[in-house]
Amino acid sequence: MSDGKSKAQVFAARLFSTVLLVAIVGGTFVSKNQWAYLGLICFLAIAASVELYKMIRANELPCQIKWGLTLSIGYTLTVAYLLATKGAGALEMLGAVDGAAIALAVLASFIFQLREPIEGSKPLVAVATTVLSFLYVPFLFSFMGRVLFIPDLEGAVPGAWLLIWLVCVTKITDIGAYCTGSLIGKHKMIPHISPGKTWQGFFGAIVWAVALGCGLYALKPDQLSVLGGWGHVIGLSVLLSLCTVVGDLAESVIKRSLEAKDSGNTLPGIGGALDLIDSLCFTAPVLYFYLLWVA
Repeated sequence: MSDGKSKAQVFAARLFSTVLLVAIVGGTFVSKNQWAYLGLICFLAIAASVELYKMIRANELPCQIKWGLTLSIGYTLTVAYLLATKGAGALEMLGAVDGAAIALAVLASFIFQLREPIEGSKPLVAVATTVLSFLYVPFLFSFMGRVLFIPDLEGAVPGAWLLIWLVCVTKITDIGAYCTGSLIGKHKMIPHISPGKTWQGFFGAIVWAVALGCGLYALKPDQLSVLGGWGHVIGLSVLLSLCTVVGDLAESVIKRSLEAKDSGNTLPGIGGALDLIDSLCFTAPVLYFYLLWVA
């Protein structure tokens, strides 16, 4: 294997990081403090954004890194502040904030590029990488905070159990795919993007996701009543599992394009913050809009 590590060593490192993360998330959950939740979400979003821009810089790809980071940090903190101070009342307001932020990202990126000479496709690539980096990490991951304040839920952190359910279903998909693929994986899924992923791991991951999603719902039916019943729970578990796989592959596309193995080395066996939240960037918006529009 790469870096001279065996599968057992990689699994042990990933297990250690997973236990550490569970402790941090568990402590945040027990605190029942919305600032603790939103603070953790902000930290992960900003750290992942920094890692993404570092990978872009290391590959010498044209990008307006200073502007991109400024926008990403400002947007992340603004969303967190509005949610913390207004709760569910901020959700409608955030629609306008999103529109303004996306418009600003595009307009300002082109304006800043006017200072640079035209050298082939570099100006267009610089604008594209800047806008995409904002949309991919801080914008998509901001829905983690919004899930905490889904309307009609009560409590200091009304969507705490819902967020835990989302994280568990997403992460068990990753773990299930890895474990199942390591044990019985034979047929490569998309080798040109992620050589380690197999179809056996893919289907195994869906089974794990449905099992855990249903198990948590059976244990906490009142706290997770917003999911809308068993049909929605099963359907959402499958849907989020599929989005998890796509989210993981999306980051693989980025890392392969930028010739990077991991986004960082903060978490042994996992990588950096972006490696940790890549799938959540895809599953959080899907859960949020599903609950608003379907369930």
